Amino acid sequence: MENKNCSLCLFKSKAAKNLSDPELKQMGNSCAEVVFRKGDTIFKENALSSNIIYLQKGLVKLLIEGPHQTQILRLKKAPCYLGLPTTMGDKVNHYSAVAIEPTTACFIDINTFKNLLKINPDFSFEIITELCRNELEQFHRCVKLIQNQIYGRLANHLLNLSTEVYESTEFKLPLTRNEIADLVCTSRETVSRLLSDLSKEKIIQVDGKQVRILNQALLEKISDKG
Repeated sequence: MENKNCSLCLFKSKAAKNLSDPELKQMGNSCAEVVFRKGDTIFKENALSSNIIYLQKGLVKLLIEGPHQTQILRLKKAPCYLGLPTTMGDKVNHYSAVAIEPTTACFIDINTFKNLLKINPDFSFEIITELCRNELEQFHRCVKLIQNQIYGRLANHLLNLSTEVYESTEFKLPLTRNEIADLVCTSRETVSRLLSDLSKEKIIQVDGKQVRILNQALLEKISDKG
């Protein structure tokens, strides 16, 4: 863990690019950079929170404890902020974040962050924009989960990995079959069967965890129609 010189950071957020050098110095003096390995918990549900977390690099899964089991809410790829609604609106984390690949995160003191929001309107505007974008994404995800059949939900997950996370038609699944099943609200057996079906139909190619999308247009149609 080390303090940051935010002025020299190559991974500044769009919001932080609106900060002046003195403001970036202020942020750096109250910021610590932490490197996480795959499987490390970045923050835990119900723990006290006094930081805003900015992911510089990596990929995490967000989890929440349900009445019967832990539920994966979504995946978040760097660069992005974590904990904005929680830390700004409460004193405890309402979900956990776990690295699913090597991840670098900056922990920014909440009081410093709030002060920068007050004194720099351009910084505040970008943070509000990110909050709104995240909320809209969550609305669309909820509609997909509620209204789509399992086939459509799985297709949507694969498209998200391809277009949003890895920006490639070929990638390695970052989650186990059990975790994918949790994310799309079905069973492990169903996920395995549907991946096999998509492979037989030559929509995707699957080799263990390695996936290649062969027919993106048809996969998008399955995602849309559910």
